[in-house]
Amino acid sequence: MTSPPLKLAATDAEDIAVLSALLQDAVLPIAEMTYLPAESRFALVANRFRWEDADGEKQPGRIYERVRCGVSFDRVTGVRRQNFDQKLRSQVFELLALAAGDGYVDLLFAGNATIRVDVEKILCHAEDFGEPWPTQWRPEHETTDTPTKD
Repeated sequence: MTSPPLKLAATDAEDIAVLSALLQDAVLPIAEMTYLPAESRFALVANRFRWEDADGEKQPGRIYERVRCGVSFDRVTGVRRQNFDQKLRSQVFELLALAAGDGYVDLLFAGNATIRVDVEKILCHAEDFGEPWPTQWRPEHETTDTPTKD
């Protein structure tokens, strides 16, 4: 059964952690991210893997879903990028996580790329739009087992 479209607001670090889990492995090109200083807003559109419908372990032959998701940060005072080449507008990045601190939210991407969104206070909205589409590809992450001491 497919969950309803995502529609969330984040106003603190705990909310950002929830949103981070739902946006993990979203993919997007640089062209789908923009800073609008006159509106104090940073916005992006990503192709989000629907983790909320991907129960348990990966199953061979299972069909999963991706969906377009708009994310906006309001009350933005600045945006800084690290390891991005702005000229490569079609380059696709994989979002690994969001992390919030005092006065900022970091968007952490594969390949050691980061966007820091400086904010007066955290005010973020995320909403799915359009119809989900099927995919057989489910993101996988290496797990590191820490040995326990007896």
